[in-house]
Amino acid sequence: MLDESLLDDPEALARADRRELLRGAAEAGARVRTAVRHAAEAGIAELKPDGRPRAVLIAGPGLAATGVAELLGTLAGASCPITRLTPTGVAPASGALRWELPGWAGPVDLLLIATPDGSEPGLELLVEQAYRRGCSVVAVAPAGTPIVEEVQGTHGLFVPMATAPYEPTEPFAASSPGVLWALLTPLLVLLDRTGLVSAPPEALEKVADRLDRVAERCGPAIAPYGNPAKTLAADLAEVLPVIWTEGTSAGPAGRRFTAALAELAGRPAITAELPEALAAHSVLLSGALAAAADPDDFFRDRVEEQQVLHARVVLLRDRPSGGLTAAPAARELALSHDTALSELEPEEGPELETLAELIAVTDFAAVYLALASGA
Repeated sequence: MLDESLLDDPEALARADRRELLRGAAEAGARVRTAVRHAAEAGIAELKPDGRPRAVLIAGPGLAATGVAELLGTLAGASCPITRLTPTGVAPASGALRWELPGWAGPVDLLLIATPDGSEPGLELLVEQAYRRGCSVVAVAPAGTPIVEEVQGTHGLFVPMATAPYEPTEPFAASSPGVLWALLTPLLVLLDRTGLVSAPPEALEKVADRLDRVAERCGPAIAPYGNPAKTLAADLAEVLPVIWTEGTSAGPAGRRFTAALAELAGRPAITAELPEALAAHSVLLSGALAAAADPDDFFRDRVEEQQVLHARVVLLRDRPSGGLTAAPAARELALSHDTALSELEPEEGPELETLAELIAVTDFAAVYLALASGA
């Protein structure tokens, strides 16, 4: 059960936040600025690439590395294939994970390592393998971890993972919302140098400003009625979130939200992109999960009944290509099945900024849902 009273009490939220998830979400803008500085100090701005890589491979554990790979792939578009190397192993522990380069990887390819841990032996072995194949290697990880020596020993480039200016250096939880930006930002700077994405310093400063504005709107001191993240968290209490996305930026934001709900709040969710979502989920909304599936006797005593799980649509929207939108059809489908609907749309701006806003608001929402439900 969701304790909505907790959302009205900043002090209670702080006591419940043992994993410091709210702090991680709030410091995202600071981490972007720190990461840009670390990238400059590592010499990325002085790199003179011979040309674009044939392919970019990304390796790392957990939700943060998955998000990095998907966001870079979205921003790069068709300019270069960007692929995450999925780990294998008997457990998710750092010592059990292993990564392998595809057979075709070679000197014209780029390997990016993104890890908030840095102690994974499997990543060290991957760096050795990349060195033998002639792949260029760039790693973002906490300073002083084993992966640093391995990367530098094989002539790779290492960028220290950013912390907020006021935060002590300590191990990071991969699920912390701020970790994404600490890992992603240096790689954006790198791919900007190679011409795969457009992320100059002034654009990243605007991203940090946008993240700061979201933190002001969605922080724990802001009451739920004026806080879009708290409102969304309350909307998702005791429902199955059905996340529909529209627009290039909204797709990866929706998939990250789905993963964050599972990893942070322990809540299942499903996602799909419009307009395909309308066909993919129409039967789902007309079945037992629809609010209309509730028995007819509205006045019956429900105290002794097991709570029925219903779906709730969450529509994440960015500017759709060509100005065409399936949002009216999505609203009509949801309402025709008595299914509640929440909508989230960022302020106008460049793709990187709108993407950052959608991720930041949904990260806050996942954190509030986790804290208020005792996850």
